[in-house]
Amino acid sequence: MSSTILRRACRKPYTILSRYQSISTLFQSPSIPKPQNHVSGFEFQSNNASGWFSSVSNKRLTFSCGSSLNNTLSFSTQAAVVPSTADGLTVDGIVANQWTILDESESDWKSHASAIAQSIRLIKKRLQWEKLKVRLEMLSIHMEKPDLWDDPVNAGRISREYGSLVGKMKTVNSLEQELIEHIDMIKLAHEEDDPELESESVKALLRMRQSVKEKELEALLAGEHDLCSCYIEVQAGAGGTESMDWAGMVMQMYKMWAQRHGYGVTVVDEMRGEIAGIKRATLRVDGEYAYGYAKAEVGAHRLVRISPFDSAKRRHTSFAAVAVTPILGDGSHHVQISESDLRIERYRSGGAGGQHANVTDSAVRITHIPTGITAACQNERSQHQNKASAMAVLQSRLDQREMARQAQMNAQYTQSLTDNSWGNQIRSYVLHPYRMVKDLRTNFEVSDPDSVLEGEIDDFILSFLTDSMDKENEA
Repeated sequence: MSSTILRRACRKPYTILSRYQSISTLFQSPSIPKPQNHVSGFEFQSNNASGWFSSVSNKRLTFSCGSSLNNTLSFSTQAAVVPSTADGLTVDGIVANQWTILDESESDWKSHASAIAQSIRLIKKRLQWEKLKVRLEMLSIHMEKPDLWDDPVNAGRISREYGSLVGKMKTVNSLEQELIEHIDMIKLAHEEDDPELESESVKALLRMRQSVKEKELEALLAGEHDLCSCYIEVQAGAGGTESMDWAGMVMQMYKMWAQRHGYGVTVVDEMRGEIAGIKRATLRVDGEYAYGYAKAEVGAHRLVRISPFDSAKRRHTSFAAVAVTPILGDGSHHVQISESDLRIERYRSGGAGGQHANVTDSAVRITHIPTGITAACQNERSQHQNKASAMAVLQSRLDQREMARQAQMNAQYTQSLTDNSWGNQIRSYVLHPYRMVKDLRTNFEVSDPDSVLEGEIDDFILSFLTDSMDKENEA
């Protein structure tokens, strides 16, 4: 809500006070602590007993401006307080009214309000709202235990999850509160015959309708590690040069996708094919929600085309496998690596050449002996840097393996790079005899494979995430 709207609303003191009397009384309840800090908002406080301020003398009335009503309230209090307009209209009530949703260009406040309310309901569904509240209650009990920090690793995990869930709940509560405030202001402007205030309020509602769509997408990424950066690993399947060339195309597709999102992209390890493409490669993608989005790409990718390496111009089918692992922050690792469990090999890096290539043993391969998991890096300028990068990749792979073991759902995090053949593909890219890219999990398809191979894969990702979320909610 803009400051202009609030300033104009304050010119009608008696009415605006009555509109928000229910909010001000919240702070008088002994069960709810009086707010001490106001992160954002507009605050009015009386210093005298004259005029309309006398009715709220020595009390504060705060408009939250899109943030939660009270940043210091506990999550249980926030969940219990259901925002409503002066005449008792709630977000669920707006949905029940089934107001017609028109195009955004139409200046109809009921249309905007209905669209926003539907988005809030969808966000709650994706967040599994009732389960979230139960989980938060359980975490709150753990947080109050005096011996919590006797196990720092477990305490850190509980603390991070608690903070994440509280943040999600506050976000939804603030959306509901902001919607209610806009509606109240529109009704007030209409009653007071103030077309300018009403117009400004409707525009504010439209802006909220547009911005809440981003929250819908964020609600798809509600996993514990979705916010993390990630490693994307690409490996060629059986088929020699054909598959190596295809694996190189897939790696380039992810590079371009990451760059479109403004993510940082680094080639950590790469083994090039003898003629074309790559045998395998590992990309590091740095940015918010990189893992949340990229996890939708796990699996085998199938290409059908006329081979550029076949003199007879026959049609070939090639496969490339993709695995994605999150990069956990410091203190978030699930596995502690012992130096005695590592076998470190140093060798001369390959590649296109240059003054440093094939001169010193700067490339590093690290094997975790108990699990047999390996990681390598040869693209940094020094052995020390290559070792650090390889250790980071190894840590990520071990963490991912442990998460999968604990959840007993290996497929949720990654699929084996050996499942790289018929029957395991998640997506088909057909360049001949027709042109189409189709996701076999959701049946979503497009007829422009060139744009997909240039990194335009967001529609496939969102389609998969939405479909997965819907199936999870139905289960």
